Amino acid sequence: MPKIKITQVKSAIDRPAIQKRTITALGLGRTNYFNIVEDGAAIRGMIRKVSHLVTVEAIK
Repeated sequence: MPKIKITQVKSAIDRPAIQKRTITALGLGRTNYFNIVEDGAAIRGMIRKVSHLVTVEAIK
């Protein structure tokens, strides 16, 4: 499966609890932290929920 790099670009402070838990589930926690994960439907769904807080890059 292809991999993607997810980088947190905004803070999760003052966000709803579901968004904070999603950021944690993606392996992030602070601004400028990143995680490399395998691309899949579940990951894409989580990214969609917090798209305003993260950036996504494809890794070859």
